[in-house]
Order: sequence, then structure tokens, then C-alpha cells
Amino acid sequence: MNRRFLLFIFISLLSICTYAQKLTLSAPSQAEVGSRINVRYTLNTTDFEDFRVEGDFTGFEVQYGPAVSRNTSYRNINGQTTHSSTSTFTYTIMPLKAGKQTIPAAYAVCNGQKIKCGGQQIEVLPASEPDRTGNVQSRPSRQHPSGTLHTPYEGEQISNSDIYFTVVASKKRVYEQEAILLTYKLYSLVTVEQLSGDIPSFDGFHSQELDMPQQQSFKLERVGDRNYGALVWRQYLVFPQRTGKLTIPAVDFNAQIVLQNRYIDPFDIFSGGVTRQTKKITAPALEIQVDPLPTRPDNFCGVVGKNLSVEGKLTPRQIDANDATTLTLTVKGSGNMQLMKAPMVQWPTDFEEYDPKRIENIKISSSGFNGSVKYDYVAVPHHGGKYIVGPVKFCYFDTDKRDYVTIATDSFHIDVAKGANYVSKESSQEMVNELTHDIRHIKTGNLDVKPIGESSFGTLSHLLSYLIALLVFAILLLIFRKQAKANADIRGRMGRRASKMATKRLKQASKLLKQHQAAPFYDEVMRALWGYVADKLFLPVTELNKDNVSAKLQERGVADAAIQEFLDTLSTCEFARFAPGDPEENMENLYNQACKVIDEIENTIQKH
Repeated sequence: MNRRFLLFIFISLLSICTYAQKLTLSAPSQAEVGSRINVRYTLNTTDFEDFRVEGDFTGFEVQYGPAVSRNTSYRNINGQTTHSSTSTFTYTIMPLKAGKQTIPAAYAVCNGQKIKCGGQQIEVLPASEPDRTGNVQSRPSRQHPSGTLHTPYEGEQISNSDIYFTVVASKKRVYEQEAILLTYKLYSLVTVEQLSGDIPSFDGFHSQELDMPQQQSFKLERVGDRNYGALVWRQYLVFPQRTGKLTIPAVDFNAQIVLQNRYIDPFDIFSGGVTRQTKKITAPALEIQVDPLPTRPDNFCGVVGKNLSVEGKLTPRQIDANDATTLTLTVKGSGNMQLMKAPMVQWPTDFEEYDPKRIENIKISSSGFNGSVKYDYVAVPHHGGKYIVGPVKFCYFDTDKRDYVTIATDSFHIDVAKGANYVSKESSQEMVNELTHDIRHIKTGNLDVKPIGESSFGTLSHLLSYLIALLVFAILLLIFRKQAKANADIRGRMGRRASKMATKRLKQASKLLKQHQAAPFYDEVMRALWGYVADKLFLPVTELNKDNVSAKLQERGVADAAIQEFLDTLSTCEFARFAPGDPEENMENLYNQACKVIDEIENTIQKH
């Protein structure tokens, strides 16, 4: 009994000693200049000797704190009582400048031991600029906890620029069966309580909806000069089933917006003094250009994707005649894997083969269908000997290379013994097949026979054939050398044509400006800006985003002000395209701004 009691005391002391105090930091991942945010450091004990923040809240103004709160709770489960306690140190701070800012680390001293927690980086966006009426978009009405959504007063007009939908396709020009990611995204300045809408119509496409988190929250995103709450509402993976120009039609949504009463009626006190208004929002239509696949090879497997690989395994490799062997092929990659046809396996002539068994392990994500497809081929040899199976080849269309790619396994060697139950299965038909390969039929009819000793060597036609061949060889050599030299400087050629292509597109935008065609004008300006940086910086379409462009321009010596002006011009185009208020008002200013920023970047890069 004493030993058991001492063992119990030892285990209890050990558990107390090994109980680790922990300090954690909780702060929002985003904020905007001038907004108030709370930063909390939480310690899982109330027994501490000291708490300090390491360093200063650089880039922030500390308005209050630290406010210290202690909490202890007890729980009784099946007669066993447990308790937990926490200490929370809360700071109320206000960001002073935009950019990546860091919440400092902190430490606490418990029982003479220093417990630390690391800092946290948050993204601070610039404050919203005044709108055209002179009102700042951060309205004096009740603010949503996200820091950017607001509850407008009842009777206040909610415009199409306050809440709108965008539809973004990962690609607008694809090949047939190539995957496209469609993203329906909501931008809002007001508090949205509920959103409902119809499923988009995908006529001419095979579609698959991606799973979204059950609980979604708005994320700050700057569009133009305002900070919106952005929310990805739905994502679809679509595969075009026919060629030509296909249209994804517009979709209507109903947003239930929360409004605040200016004067709360006594009967409205139980509803929190708010009402609700339903506003119709339309996600715009989208056009996709679908190109046909080039002429398909005979061994095309039906997959349009990328990064396909194949592995093969033959087991067993030493068997008796009339026993079975299995060839397992595993194809991995991304694309429309469900439509893949089983690769053809060339077995030796006296192998009896069966239809393959297919096993899929495919998952859907924003990048498409990814995974593997496994095929099991069973074959039975009827004769002894040494045989070679394969290699197994098949072809798919690579969307990155925009060409057909053939992949193959290694060849497989198999030894077949006669075995105890070997029975010859040669037949007259097999003997006939062998004879057709060994003996050829005697050729008959008129034959072009020349006398023995007659030759065309040294004749004029013989010499001319050599001269013509040399001339053709010299011409081809010059052409190939010129082509190789031109291909070697692809980067330089794209850089030189960048300004020309941008100028050409801006001329087209100028014509649209004069014709007062707002939507095509903004599209053309965006194509000019994106096309210019893609050619100038030699960026592929898959890497063409604002972060990559900003980093590449800094490497080429472009000033930060010019980079920011370029990004602001793009954002203004996007905002005007999807949420037009009065698009023709600032078209000329935007056109001049686009011309100016391209000239600034071009001059800077040429100097370097």
C-alpha cells in the first residue's frame, strides 16, 4: 500500500512539473490605416510574476493597454474536478502607415521561468479615399467587426459600387477539354447577412464545383482607392466540350443587407434596432475562346493536362506456361484524367490477354483534377521461352507546352518455363503466320531490267544531281543558322516588341475612348498594361500577377512610385470594369495615366 501511495505521489508531482505554461498571440491578419484593432497575449495561468512586450509597436499608435484580465473555470466530470485559468493582456492599437507591419513578441515570467511567444506580421492597407461626393467610405454608421464592412442607416442609398460581383476565369483562351477555374467573388462595403443565387449555366462545358469552407469570412482587398471586404462565393472547374466562342451567362444574386435605424422604435429593441433590405446583384457574363486540338496522333490517350508520368511493373517475371502474369501501369498527373483511355500493350503473339482493370485515385482542386489512374493487365503465355513486353507508350496533350507529348515505360523481360502441365497449342494457323514472315511470293509482271555493266556514273544528270543537292544544302544551312540566331534571343525580341504592342493596344483604346465604349476601352487598357509587363519582363501567363510584376520591376531598377502607379492603374481598370459608376468620366485621365506609366517604366529599363 505504501509503495502504491508513493508511486501515486510521484506521478502527480511529475505531471505538475511537466505541465507547460504557454503564451500565445492573437491579432487580425489585416487592418487599414486609422482603424482600431485589438491585440491579445494569452497566458494559460494566473500565477505569473511579470509580463513584457519585447520592443515597441512600431508603425502603430497604442491607444490603450495593456488591459489585464484573469479567468478561472472549474469542471466536474464523473466526480473528478478540473480547473483551468488564463491571463489575457489586451492592447488597443491603430495602424499609422500601410504595408507589412509586425506585432512585437512578448514574454512572461512564471515560477522564475521565462515563457516567450513570437510576433505576428499583419497587412495594413491604406485608408479609403473620399468618394465623388466628398464622403469618406468609412461611414459614421455601425462598423462590422471585420474592420471594413459597415451597417448603413435605413434610407441610405446603396450603389452598385458599394456591393458587386466579379467573375474571374483562370484562362480565357483554352484548348478543348482544358481545365478552367471560374471564381465568383463578392466585393462589399456594407454588412451582408445572407446571399442567395442560382447555379450558373455551363452550356457546352463539363463542370465540377469545388468544396468551400462552411464558415467563410471577408478579407480586406483594395480596389481603386477603397478597401472592400472580399469573399470567394463559389469556384467551379469547367472543361469545354466543344470549340468556338462559348459564353457563360450572367447570374443574378439576392443580397440581404443589414440597415441601422436612425430612431429606434420601442418595439424594435428586441431586433437590435436593425432592419434588412434585399438588393439584386448580377455577376457579369464571361466569354471563353476554345481552340480545337491539333491533329491527334493514333496513340492519343484522350487526356488534356500537364505533368503526366507513367510507371510500369510486371509480376511475376518467371512463370510456367499457361500461368498468369500481371502488368500494372500507373499514370499520374493533372488534367481530365477521367476521360483517359487505357494504353495499348503489345504482348507477344502467343500471349492470351484480358481486358484491363481500372482503379482511379483522383482529387479535384483549384488547379484541376490531380491524382493517378492504375490499370492491371492480365496475360497468359502458352509457350515456354524468353519474351520482352513493351515498352508501353501513349500520348497526351500538354497544356503548358501546347503540343502532344509521348511518355513510355521501360521494357519488361519475362521467362516462361514449360512447366509440368505444359501442352503445345501450335496450330496450322500459327504455322501459316510464321510462313508469311519467312517466305515471300515470287514477283511477276514487267520488270525494269538493265543490261549488266550499264551505269549512269559520270553522266550530266549524275553531276547535276550532286550540284543541286549541294545548293539545297547551302540554302538550308543559311536558313537554319539565321533561325537559330533569332531563336537564341527570344527574351530580347519580346522585350523590344513590348512597347510596340502596348502602343498598338493603346491606339485601339483611344479609338474606343472617342466612341464612348467604356467596357471595351477598359479591357483594352488592361490588355496593354498586362501585355507590356509580360513581354518586357519575360513572364509566362501562369506567373503573371501583381506580386511577381512588382518584384520583377524592382529588380529592373524601376522606382517604387512608378510601380505603385502601374498597380493603381490596373486596379482602377478592374474596378471600373466590374462596378461602373460613371465610367466615361475618367476614361481620358486613365488613358493618359496608362501611357505615362508605360513610358516611365520603359525609360527606366532602357537606362539599366
